[in-house]
Amino acid sequence: MDDPYERLLREAKERARREGPNDVLEYLVLRASNDRLRVAGIEWLHRELSEIVGELNRGGKSLVLEREDDHRFSVGNATMHGVRLTVRGAGFRALTIEAGWPRRPHEGIVRGGLAAARIQSFGGPREEIILVCEREGAPRWMARDAAGHQQPFTVELLRARVAALLDG
Repeated sequence: MDDPYERLLREAKERARREGPNDVLEYLVLRASNDRLRVAGIEWLHRELSEIVGELNRGGKSLVLEREDDHRFSVGNATMHGVRLTVRGAGFRALTIEAGWPRRPHEGIVRGGLAAARIQSFGGPREEIILVCEREGAPRWMARDAAGHQQPFTVELLRARVAALLDG
C-alpha cells in the first residue's frame, strides 16, 4: 500500500527523527506499526476469501472475486479508507466486504479496534467487525453480537457467509 498516505507518513517520521521531539517520533512509529497490523488484517480477509472462492470454483461453482482499492465507506461517524471485496454469484447475488480505517484525525476513529469492516450480502443485514490486536501483537477480527459481546470472526464464519450466498 505505497500510496501518498504511506509516503507522507514516512516523510514525517524522517523529519521527526531529524528535527522533532521524541514524543512525535514515538507517535509516528506507533502509527506505522498499527498501520502494518491493519494492512495484515485486511490482507487476511482477502487471502482467506480468495481461498474459499477458489475451492468452491474447483468444486464446480462459478464465483467471481473482485477487489477495489482506494475505497471509502462510513462506519458510524467515521470515514474509512481501504478496500472493497465483492464475491459475485449467479444473477444479482453478491457478498461485499468493505475494510479499512480512518487516515486523518478529522475522519473519526474505530471504536475499540484498529480497523473496521462491513459485511453485507445482497438484500441481507449488514454486519460490522473490528480488528483488534492481542497482547502478542497479532491482529484478529472480532464480530459483535446484538448484546455487544465480541467473538472471533473466523475463517469458518467467512466460509458460512459465502455459503449463504450460494444457498439463496
